[in-house]
Amino acid sequence: MATALKNLSEYEAFELKNAAKYRIGIVTAEWNEHITSALEQGALEVLRQQGIEAKNVKAVSVPGSYELPLAAQWLHKEFKADAVIAIGCLIKGETPHFEYISDSVAHGLMELNLKHNIPFAFGVITVLTEQQALDRAGGIHGNKGTEAAVTVLRMLQLKEGL
Repeated sequence: MATALKNLSEYEAFELKNAAKYRIGIVTAEWNEHITSALEQGALEVLRQQGIEAKNVKAVSVPGSYELPLAAQWLHKEFKADAVIAIGCLIKGETPHFEYISDSVAHGLMELNLKHNIPFAFGVITVLTEQQALDRAGGIHGNKGTEAAVTVLRMLQLKEGL
């Protein structure tokens, strides 16, 4: 299992340069809110720890994960976000709906990365059970919202250093 091999939730804070100058957007799906709110809190905590003031973070919510790419694009455009973290939780059911939504969101966010030349993090967990989601929202596998925040900050620093 990939999660067992690397847990970015346990990053060393000193490895990240001070990110206070960045404007970060967070868009969180309301579907499976008990999971997505924990992911969002993980992301917000990283941003606070890295010195990003509340005025430089704009968090919004959308009904479900399918709406994440459009809202992420709006956050970049209207808030002038340097990076956007998209947070959602998709739990596989008995129909192919899970695959359609997962694929659409992944492709939508990937296209935004390339179109706007800024990081749009895929903080969407795609799991088979609710327990797997809980394990990734602050449970035994860390917090994937934390990992998404670390990812956008590391990508911003990479771009700055090139």
